Amino acid sequence: MKIRTGTLLALAILLVLGLGSCRREYICQCTIVYTGQPGLPDTTIKEYKVSDTKKKAASKCESNSSQSEKDGIKSVETCKLY
Repeated sequence: MKIRTGTLLALAILLVLGLGSCRREYICQCTIVYTGQPGLPDTTIKEYKVSDTKKKAASKCESNSSQSEKDGIKSVETCKLY
């Protein structure tokens, strides 16, 4: 079976684009807010890189969101993918 050069080239380009778009590098940004008493630190923002598919990267990032409370001080960490 003979495959045309144009068809082979088109398949190669689609393969490269398909593999390249699966796994990318994203930025996960987490905002930490403290409340409950005077003199607490200002809102803190942390950023780190996540390399995966967009759906998995978003899941990993958002799983770092949390809330905690101790001695009347509440901290809320909200993480979003950018």
